[in-house]
Amino acid sequence: MRIAHSLTALALGITLATQVNAAEFTFAQSIKPTDNTLVLFFDSKTGVSDFNYLSAETQAHLDKVVNFADFKAKYGKTLEVIAPNNSEHQRILLVGLGEQAELNAAKMAKLGGNVHAKLHSAKQASVSLDFSVLKETDTNAKYAAEFAHGANLRDHRFEEYKKEKDTHVVNYTVDVENIDQAVKNHTLLQHIEQGVFLARDLTSEVATEMTPADFAKAAKELKKLGVKITVLEPKQIKKLGMGALEAVGRGSEEGSRLVVAHYQGNKNTPIALVGKGITFDSGGYSLKTGASIARMKSDMAGAAAVLGTVKAMALAKADTNVVAVMGMAANMVSQFAVAPGDVVRTAEGLSVEIVNTDAEGRLVLSDAMWYARDKFKPSIMIDVATLTGSKIGAVGNEYAAVFSKDDQLIEQLTLAGKQVNENLWRLPLGYDDALKSDIADLKNIGSHGPGATTAASFLQNFAGDTRWVHIDIAGNALNNKAKDELAEGGTGYGVRLLSNWLLNNNK
Repeated sequence: MRIAHSLTALALGITLATQVNAAEFTFAQSIKPTDNTLVLFFDSKTGVSDFNYLSAETQAHLDKVVNFADFKAKYGKTLEVIAPNNSEHQRILLVGLGEQAELNAAKMAKLGGNVHAKLHSAKQASVSLDFSVLKETDTNAKYAAEFAHGANLRDHRFEEYKKEKDTHVVNYTVDVENIDQAVKNHTLLQHIEQGVFLARDLTSEVATEMTPADFAKAAKELKKLGVKITVLEPKQIKKLGMGALEAVGRGSEEGSRLVVAHYQGNKNTPIALVGKGITFDSGGYSLKTGASIARMKSDMAGAAAVLGTVKAMALAKADTNVVAVMGMAANMVSQFAVAPGDVVRTAEGLSVEIVNTDAEGRLVLSDAMWYARDKFKPSIMIDVATLTGSKIGAVGNEYAAVFSKDDQLIEQLTLAGKQVNENLWRLPLGYDDALKSDIADLKNIGSHGPGATTAASFLQNFAGDTRWVHIDIAGNALNNKAKDELAEGGTGYGVRLLSNWLLNNNK
């Protein structure tokens, strides 16, 4: 009798009104002979004879194809056999793992995304996955769950405005040694997926439907998970002296918001995650030009990432105390908008000369960082922002840039990111003299030096004595083309990194 446990991401958590077509995974201790496709995982030492439940004719056929194609089972390489001799399956897909010693969770998630994309495009309805090549029980269960995680991440798509939606679901039967462990691993990963999906949907939504007030409304949905939500409106923001955050939102009719989401999984001193939430960035009077402005709906991806992380922790009932503080505004042009040369005063007490209204993200972050420190006294503060084009010029779109004086935090976060394919590259702080103003304490853009560094150095003025890290995710937040475990559109970059770090370093 087959023992099985079925899980689907659709059964977990809350979502916006978007399409989330997660693949369905059933963990079992057998292969399902009626499935359309059988996927066999090979490492560098695997032979067809290792799958001795296949008929002799099927093995002979596979042997011939493997030899003819010179299939070496290198990581990520696949070989497809249609209608194999005397097989109950319509097709058999061989998938290379490479050397098992070089395999890790990040590689399995990436593999899950790519293999699922191949099977989904072929409109396969039912698939059996044979992970028997992974002999160690714990590894077998862990990597099977990571493969499923990658498949679900790749499968998610934002289709709110499409007439024809992709509703095809691939049903997987996963042959694992330890079903309970695989289910446990996969359940945690599904909680994280839900946080990623929230961040992706918020980022992908069009700017007119994702204003600061709309974002606050979406955040309030997390109350159902036991998350405490606080929303400060323009009058409250002004009363608290958050002149920088208030100023950025002044050009839009709706004004700014400060959204706070607090998940208290223990009574430890909280960790503060601060997110930049510019729901649309026109550049203000320093108006953006060219095609890039059409992507500026994603300028709130930092806020989306920290909110998604809180959702993931709440779903997982994680043993951590984390608060997300999100400064939300639309940087628009109007008769009320700030002008280049204006001076604003932050809640920190520092005055800022606005030399360039398109350097608005650091302004909303400055007051959000102050609020996080003043109200929650966090042990650690991490801000996440699509902050500078300079960052893209420095490290591209494959890495996010990370800044801090704290070597231990840099090391922890870099490792956490590497484990989930959200890689960080450290860039230096400095060039403080570039931020000197003749008429204010600071100016909001550097007169010289690399832009990503001067932006980070600006934010450092608002970190106080708190252990602080700045992560610049410009270029990471929106994907033009699906790849690996990333779907097209909003990526949710930062949710997996921060979730992994919180779960492993801050209990």
